[in-house]
Amino acid sequence: MRFFVAVLCLLGLAAPASAQTWEAAALAMHNSERAAFRVPPLAWDFGLAAAADRYASELARTGRWGHSPRDSRPGQGENLWMGTAGAYQIDDMVGGWVGERRLFRPGVFPAVSATGNWSDVGHYTQMISSRTTRVGCAIRTGGGWSYLVCRYSPGGNVDGRAMP
Repeated sequence: MRFFVAVLCLLGLAAPASAQTWEAAALAMHNSERAAFRVPPLAWDFGLAAAADRYASELARTGRWGHSPRDSRPGQGENLWMGTAGAYQIDDMVGGWVGERRLFRPGVFPAVSATGNWSDVGHYTQMISSRTTRVGCAIRTGGGWSYLVCRYSPGGNVDGRAMP
């Protein structure tokens, strides 16, 4: 049944993830952070989720770690998370990105971190970027690790743009 629902969702024939799914929880966490800055909520995008799933599958299969090449995701941002398989829930995964809030300072990107290093808040700023309107995520497991990949469109973290 889940496979059937997933196929319908990929085709855009089903409603967004229900309240019981990890996808809905991930979207809600993103939108809660955005609401704190009065940034419009993100919409779930099944095409972005499918692209995230392809890359998460590659990470799980190869055990390689790192962002996908920018030319493979034109106009898209990307957040990655990795942890021991089965040890984390979506709240922990996305919560790691949300935890960067403590170092975030509103400003003009890349001068948005209390540490002076934008990469210390880069996941968080992608989540709250007012430029971004859609998100899609996927989780895959392999080699004892779980990988969460979220894709964003348009991508955030643009030099010279006010954050959020």
